Amino acid sequence: MPKLEDDSPEIVRIDDAMREWRQRDIALDVEWFVHIGDPGAALSAAAAESTDAGIQALTSAVRGLVVLTQTCDIVRSCAVRPYIECAPLVEADETFLRDVERGRRPSYAALPALMPERLVVDLDRVMTVEKSIVASWTRRPGWTRDANARRFAQSLVRKRARFAFPDDFTAFAKKLSSRLPAKHDKNSDEGRGLRALREIRVQATPSWDAPSVTVLFWFVRDERQGPMFEGRDWSKLLDSWLALVPSAGRFEVVEGLVVRLEELNGADYVSSDRLDLDHLSSGDELSP
Repeated sequence: MPKLEDDSPEIVRIDDAMREWRQRDIALDVEWFVHIGDPGAALSAAAAESTDAGIQALTSAVRGLVVLTQTCDIVRSCAVRPYIECAPLVEADETFLRDVERGRRPSYAALPALMPERLVVDLDRVMTVEKSIVASWTRRPGWTRDANARRFAQSLVRKRARFAFPDDFTAFAKKLSSRLPAKHDKNSDEGRGLRALREIRVQATPSWDAPSVTVLFWFVRDERQGPMFEGRDWSKLLDSWLALVPSAGRFEVVEGLVVRLEELNGADYVSSDRLDLDHLSSGDELSP
């Protein structure tokens, strides 16, 4: 877009058109996605028929686009913030759709408005588009509840900022990280207990690099869950989970608590990291 004066009619027109757009809004009338690739490579074989070999811009057919840019930057004048970022929509079968909804696929995000059409957001592919182009798109709201907006934002954060646990901790927690996804959907005490969790966080004291570490697992239950699980104390489930991570090596002390989010103080939350098992429900079911 050529440089324009901040108060030019074209700037005003674009800014007016973008004023209603929000992060996670949808453009179903856009059926193309541009990326850089090698049309001669195996991953771009579909495009190789119509282009010469070499790195160049390629266009892929998609079911639409979703806006990833934060709302505050979308509504700022295009004279200051001329671009937004978008990700493409892809079709998903019922199993894949449910996996995305439950957080098992961190490279994808789900939006309530798209669930009936079985469309999910492919976060691995991002395209930068000028607002002057977006201004001509038909906007479809991507959310109706604040909780949905927060979940989408969390999906974006999770994609880029997942904590890299030490390799020896990953091996240490392997039994736990393997068992929980396998039990999550079962109609059993453990399966229902896992579905009642919001997330699992892990805290290392004094630090992950220390030669001797105390590991504390925070099993954060959904805010709708009380201190009792189906009339029983949470301790039985907690004991079974902790039995999968007995102290070993430099992880000399292993403890765990089942808590509500508000029972974690700020210091505990920021000094712990989410154990991303790619299966836990978020505590908020997606609903339009």
